Amino acid sequence: MHVIKNQLIKSATSTAANYRATCRAKSKADFISKLGIVHEEADETLFWLELLKELDHKSAELDSLTKESEEILRIVAKSLATSRANK
Repeated sequence: MHVIKNQLIKSATSTAANYRATCRAKSKADFISKLGIVHEEADETLFWLELLKELDHKSAELDSLTKESEEILRIVAKSLATSRANK
């Protein structure tokens, strides 16, 4: 369980750090590339949350974090699709 929680922390903080890097992109291509990394890390975060839930760690906090992670993933996916379409 400790390993899963550590992976969750790593992916969540990576999502945030890579989003910050995305905001400082030097070009449209750089922005899209960095946003793709944000998308991957956000998806990984959701994976770890779902895994915790599957391991029978049900809690209101976990449900809330999962919903928020799903929202973030949808926002990033839509931003990525829009950026690619406008390239």
